Amino acid sequence: MNGLSGNIPLTINYLQKLQGLYLYNNNMRGSIPEGLCDLHSLVDLYLSQNNFFGPIPECLGNITSLRDLSLESNMLTSSIPSSIWRLTDLMYLDFSSNSLIGFLPPEIGNLLKTILINLSMNQLSESIPSTIENLISLNALSLAHNLLKGSIPDSVGRMISLISIDLSYNSLSGSIPKSFEKLQYLDYLNVSFNALRGEIPTGGPFVNFTIESFKGNDALCGIPRFNVPLCNNNVSKHMPRMKNVRLALFIVSGVVLLISLLSLAFIFVRYKRKNQAINGIDGLVPTVPERISYYELLQATEHFSETNLIGMGSFGSVYKAVRRDGKIFAVKVFNSLSEAACISFGVECEVLRNIRHRNLTNVISSCSNEDFKALVLQYMPNGNLDKWLYSHNYCLDLMQRLNIMIDVACALEYLHHGYSILIVHCDLKPSNVLLDEEMVAHVSDFGIAKLLGEGESTMHTNTLATMGYIAPEYGLEGLVSTRCDVYSYGVMVMETFTRKKPSDDMFDGDLTLKNWVQSSLNNESSIEVIDANLLNTENEQGFEKNVQCVSSVLDLALKCCAESSGDRIDIKEVLTELQKIKGRFSRSD
Repeated sequence: MNGLSGNIPLTINYLQKLQGLYLYNNNMRGSIPEGLCDLHSLVDLYLSQNNFFGPIPECLGNITSLRDLSLESNMLTSSIPSSIWRLTDLMYLDFSSNSLIGFLPPEIGNLLKTILINLSMNQLSESIPSTIENLISLNALSLAHNLLKGSIPDSVGRMISLISIDLSYNSLSGSIPKSFEKLQYLDYLNVSFNALRGEIPTGGPFVNFTIESFKGNDALCGIPRFNVPLCNNNVSKHMPRMKNVRLALFIVSGVVLLISLLSLAFIFVRYKRKNQAINGIDGLVPTVPERISYYELLQATEHFSETNLIGMGSFGSVYKAVRRDGKIFAVKVFNSLSEAACISFGVECEVLRNIRHRNLTNVISSCSNEDFKALVLQYMPNGNLDKWLYSHNYCLDLMQRLNIMIDVACALEYLHHGYSILIVHCDLKPSNVLLDEEMVAHVSDFGIAKLLGEGESTMHTNTLATMGYIAPEYGLEGLVSTRCDVYSYGVMVMETFTRKKPSDDMFDGDLTLKNWVQSSLNNESSIEVIDANLLNTENEQGFEKNVQCVSSVLDLALKCCAESSGDRIDIKEVLTELQKIKGRFSRSD
């Protein structure tokens, strides 16, 4: 999202250790160079929303480390390379909105770990292979707006993790498989505008569907609620009651209209971005890749023993868990007796299963019943930023702190600008910034986050976050906006480079962390507020360089913490400035 143009340089293959390439939403063009295939450590490849043309390189299937592959909204042609179906560890595949031809081979069933597949808005033909039933981890599938024909495989009913499936605008025939009634998690179905016929199932998830899921199929029949003709086997028993049926249809049509509007709004929030059926870029992951039972969690945490306790928060506790296969993850257990904790669990589920970004907590699974609620999350071996700032056993150098603040800014930019709705975290602070094995920062704890719908920029709330990080309008009026996150971020930046909490005992009366930093910068005595650990350099030149760098960062933090929300800098500008500061600091080495 930088307005980049031109081709991908042929020298890209020199970046042998590159793990993520994010060039989406630019004006780049040309063909996708085969030099990308030499990047054997590549995990994420996002080239979507550009002007790339030509075929998808066959050799992309040789990058076995790939987990996320998004080429949507380009001008790519030819068929999908057969090598793609060999990427058995791929989790997100999005080739939508191109001009791809050919068919779906049986090998699509090899993608056992894939969570999202979006091949909509192409020219794929022939039938859907029955081997698609192997995709038992798949949550979201969109094959809409293609040239597919034949029947919908009954085997789709065995894809137990499906939440969303869109097969609309094809030439599919036959009936809607009754096996779909077994898909207990399915809450979005669209088979409209095909050539389907026969009775619409009524069991399982179909109790929540409306005519919007089936319209444009003139030969379908079913119960009156679907606003389709009655099936032949039902006509005779309904004839004596036609007057009642007409009245019922009149009432039902009003209810259907209301439900349709609510369903469409719900679907838009959860599964659409930029008017596409399913978008795999940056996120929009409908749910989690695997299901973990309560019994497995008990075993992995040794019955939630204190020896595995990582931390405690307002709504529950976090434990380290080690599965029998050696995989390590974190389990966030919510206090089921607390109404606030249960609400927090619901909010985190809603937010985390709909977003995905390198600098956000990666949710693995969830486990919930009346007495137990938990999220299974990516384990962060380096703990949180708070630990690194205040422990005597750890110390972050200047570059590490800069990189962590850039990571957090990247996460906020995505939450505020990279998703179809605005997401306000509402509780940014060092303890909610987790660090993985590479010291990459991940923003966590979305328990009081707010989702602002289309056209909304602010909302009121009675939920308060951590004192000292709250923006004035949030604390006084309960008014929440993305600018509140920017304020909290500014406070956290000041804390990171001064090593002073906003709640420190030295801040009393009118003296606050913000005032203290501002006064020092105004008097050109920033050295007084900078963490002494950042000034222990070998020579005077290094000392001056660090002072100048931190002073620039603190000045930027103050712009984030302007008293009036309208005067605060936007997070996009923050990210740009931080990267410039980092660039100047790096060049001066």
